[in-house]
Amino acid sequence: MPAEVTSEKEGAEKMAPEQELILEMKGIRKSFPGVDVFTGFDFDLRKGEVHCICGENGAGKSTLIKILSGAHTPDGGEIKIYGKKVDNLTPRTAMKMGIQTIYQEHALYPLLPVFENLFAGNELGRGPIVSRSAMVEKSREVLKCLNSDISPYEIVGNLGSGEQKTVEIARAFIQESKIMILDEPTASFSQKETDHLLGLIKVLSREGISIIYISHHLDEVFKIADRVTVIRDGQKINTYEIADLTEQQLIKDMVGRDVSAFYQRECCTIGDVMYEAIDVSGKGVTHASLMVRSGEILGIAGMVGSGRTELAELLFGVQPMDTGTIRIRGKKVNIRTPLDAIVNKMCFITEDRQSSGLFLIHSIVKNAVIASYAKSKMPFARPSDDVKLAQKYVKAMNVVTPSVEQKVVFLSGGNQQKVVLAKWFATMGDIFIFDEPTRGIDVGAKEEIYKIMTGLLKDGKCIIMISSDMPELIAMSDRIMVMREGKMVAEVSRKDEICEENILNYSIGGGV
Repeated sequence: MPAEVTSEKEGAEKMAPEQELILEMKGIRKSFPGVDVFTGFDFDLRKGEVHCICGENGAGKSTLIKILSGAHTPDGGEIKIYGKKVDNLTPRTAMKMGIQTIYQEHALYPLLPVFENLFAGNELGRGPIVSRSAMVEKSREVLKCLNSDISPYEIVGNLGSGEQKTVEIARAFIQESKIMILDEPTASFSQKETDHLLGLIKVLSREGISIIYISHHLDEVFKIADRVTVIRDGQKINTYEIADLTEQQLIKDMVGRDVSAFYQRECCTIGDVMYEAIDVSGKGVTHASLMVRSGEILGIAGMVGSGRTELAELLFGVQPMDTGTIRIRGKKVNIRTPLDAIVNKMCFITEDRQSSGLFLIHSIVKNAVIASYAKSKMPFARPSDDVKLAQKYVKAMNVVTPSVEQKVVFLSGGNQQKVVLAKWFATMGDIFIFDEPTRGIDVGAKEEIYKIMTGLLKDGKCIIMISSDMPELIAMSDRIMVMREGKMVAEVSRKDEICEENILNYSIGGGV
């Protein structure tokens, strides 16, 4: 598996950029109904380099991945792999040519052991007889090469998210991939899992595998990239050697304006207590209490597994409470189901918009009106009214789409998040729970979401915001409550100097 050691001179010759282009894309064009994605896009990849692609949601990153993986056929342009023109790149031919795509969502068999996942469809043996021992031994060798101590016999479903991503990379390694594309691989990772994955990528690069890495986490880009290409509105803005690039320049290229304009949240008038949760227990949460006032953002901090999302689900009736009292504007209410929550003007923007926030195969119209049906007194729906309602929020929130009849699956991540918000705005709610409101969203779209949240505060609404993004928590929150092991362990307000050190100290158990 490990490449043979080469001399310094040979290594320098090997990395000569003008000689080692493994992939070239020139003049790529691609359109979808109502949308031109690429009108003349150029890109290249060197052997053994990590080439990061950065851009806002909707910039064209996902389309680029699908073209390279063979899922989409370009309308025009030229693709060369290993110096040879490829006229008809399909998923099968892409894999045969050593191109492997690893998406944000896991693509594994959770009930099978690791070694069977690594060799699924490529089993070792003679004829119909499969050699389990050979596959186990090869699995150990590859996992060791990737600095992983995962057992080949471990059931994949028992592994953490980071370990499962390691298994996917090991599978691509076994299949002798030459080009590996990673799309937002660390979106739901802990810092430890992220650091391990970035280490794996460096190992793969040293082995001569070329990496195309897509991430909204700019700190990751500066840790592993050899080069960075910035895409905006389907156009290549620039390609940089990493030594020639600053974070400020990268963000400016991504969004087309200076970074100093970002994250300046306006102060809003904070009013009376609007929402209280007292002594809430259930689903691993024990005796949690909180309150939030109109015009206020209450941040919820904590490490992964601290119980933040579980608390949100209890408050919204997704999961039943064992104990607890909910008061809205001083009046006790019973929240047993999400329907009860909606009727009481609560809204829940969930962590995973694609799995639990949207119906991807349906139109913007159907997604935008579905929650408001819970409060409707009409015995039947009126499609014309639904279209008008959807158009109102599409315009108000600047959703980029050719029509409100567009299926949500074809929207960018930032625009999908706006449709989730439109769905809840249509219910005329007052109490908003945001669980990771900007996860998987680029810098420019984050700013738009923040402005929408500030607009809610100006209208006298209140927000409970769960976030793993520390700068986001600190910049947006008026107060922050910290959870650990299902319990509320601290509250930090602006007058107490909200800072990352304090929050982390409480999150991991120090100073409490």
